[in-house]
Amino acid sequence: MLKRLAVLTAAMLGLSVAAAHATYSVVAYDPETGQLGVAVQSRTPTSGARVRYGMAGVGAIASQASSNPMMGEIGLTLIQRGFSAEEVRDMLVKMDGGALNRQFAIVDTKGRSAGWTGSSNSGFAGHICQPNFCVEANTMTGPEVQNSMAITYVKTTAQKLPLVERLIAVLEAAEAAGGDRRGRQSAGVMIFAQRSVAGYGDHLYDIRVDDNPEPPKEIRRIYNVLQARDLPNHIGDAIAAGKFDAAFAEVDKRLALDPKSDDALADRARVYLAMKNTAAALKTLKQAIAINPKLYYQVLRNDNFKVLWDNAAYRALGDYSRFHPLAPSVPGPNSMPMPPIPN
Repeated sequence: MLKRLAVLTAAMLGLSVAAAHATYSVVAYDPETGQLGVAVQSRTPTSGARVRYGMAGVGAIASQASSNPMMGEIGLTLIQRGFSAEEVRDMLVKMDGGALNRQFAIVDTKGRSAGWTGSSNSGFAGHICQPNFCVEANTMTGPEVQNSMAITYVKTTAQKLPLVERLIAVLEAAEAAGGDRRGRQSAGVMIFAQRSVAGYGDHLYDIRVDDNPEPPKEIRRIYNVLQARDLPNHIGDAIAAGKFDAAFAEVDKRLALDPKSDDALADRARVYLAMKNTAAALKTLKQAIAINPKLYYQVLRNDNFKVLWDNAAYRALGDYSRFHPLAPSVPGPNSMPMPPIPN
């Protein structure tokens, strides 16, 4: 590890100063859940790809302005070696030949935070670091941006919101306070939690918007889509018990989060079919197929909709001539035959 750190440090000292990327970001640690998080928004594309760094059980780092990817790698390595956030900040500044043009924030799993704003950052730039979080901003409309970010993080923490929702709220607050004075283009949110993906990975959330006129708003929309997908689905049980109102309420919750969920609309159609209301089921499926045309063929392969397979009105909702039953899969390694290679 020490050898790798020396190589990274040498590379860091040799970096030239890149074009500045105006950005605001937040790093945070939730002591109640052990989660770490980082969120960013910038007037440049793909800020989520170059600003956010973290590791569950270690720390989170946001490196911006003239972004330096070594900040994340070296910073996390130093935290792993037992250095505090402030010590890591001081070492990173000494290592970096372009430190005056950089801005970065650090938080570790002891709630220690530290930030750096180089004197050559353009326009208004600054950071606010408190226990468990640090916010930073450059090329902003004024100090009200970082102030609003910090206040919002404290308020949403008091409200016991999940960490991911606190960070999204911080991005929204920054925009409401003026944000990047040049506009908006990209954003990203990451939440790190140990063994949160298939019992191994630590990227509990990794939401990126690389090019969008309203990136924080799009981050919120994508998060809502994920929330809708993760809601419990008891539609089948409710239908079997004849509890149609409960089934509709479940569908409505999902659609409130994700109005374009064709899956939720298909479940609503299932309820209508169970109620013997074929006309309403067909109308709902038409709406769902308008969102996702491929759903048309999935319905023709789904036993829950068997009553509609030969229904002329349903068949008219798509191109039935293209429908064909799926071949059975062959599970196991190398299950798909290699197609012939043309001469």
